Amino acid sequence: MSAEAHTDERLAVIGSGTIACGLAATAARRGLVTMWARSDASAERAERAVHRVCQKLEDDAAAGRVSVTTDLGAVGDFSFAIEAIAEDLEAKRTIAAELGRRLNPEAVLATTTSSLSVDTLAQASGRPERYLGFHVFHPVPRMPLVELAFPSVADADTRARAFALAEQLEKRPVEVPDSAGFVVNRLLFPFLLDAVRLTETAGLAPEDVDACITLGAGHPMGPLTLLDFVGLDVAVAIAESIGADVPERLRALVAEGALGRKAGRGFYTYDASS
Repeated sequence: MSAEAHTDERLAVIGSGTIACGLAATAARRGLVTMWARSDASAERAERAVHRVCQKLEDDAAAGRVSVTTDLGAVGDFSFAIEAIAEDLEAKRTIAAELGRRLNPEAVLATTTSSLSVDTLAQASGRPERYLGFHVFHPVPRMPLVELAFPSVADADTRARAFALAEQLEKRPVEVPDSAGFVVNRLLFPFLLDAVRLTETAGLAPEDVDACITLGAGHPMGPLTLLDFVGLDVAVAIAESIGADVPERLRALVAEGALGRKAGRGFYTYDASS
């Protein structure tokens, strides 16, 4: 079946975290979306999170186009499924295999991984020709880029449909190599890690480092604020995946449970209501 026949994909988002909710809210602006959550509690949290995102987008109607289920068997009815669970290789391999068995043969399966091998996950799915990396950025509704990484055996239909879906979501798709960190993280994280080391070696406050970059280089967000935004545990995982040296201060914060904005504390302290 040609990509033209799939201009209106029936989309499922697998996961209930920040990226999954942002992706579902974004996709709901173009049509119906179903999310899968692991438990009833996760499903309830996801519904609330999607509503909050849609309110920020001033599109309350979009929230009504998102349904949340805990039945993974429901994915068999969808033409395009995007897995957006935690950045853990074994967990993603397991869900890829499960989804590969449940999806109909013509459906496309994607992962939002930011650092793992797409080819490895594609092989685990049992349908590598219908698999790809669909790396969106947080916050998903606002960030226009999606990195598309394909295993070498991905067929032409899968490639065309991935580009088409990205454009329907009003994203700018860029095909990137299936290598650690793709393009953005491979270039960005050495810079972010250097900022952490500079606070250690030069005795600079995070506020001062961030001010230098926002005011001097024109970045919208300083490197330490950005690390808090990404999540320090996620940052460590990405750094390790690209073979970068992780500063001790970053590891120490993670060990303390200071994971950034989502935990209320990282390089900065955050109001729980923000």
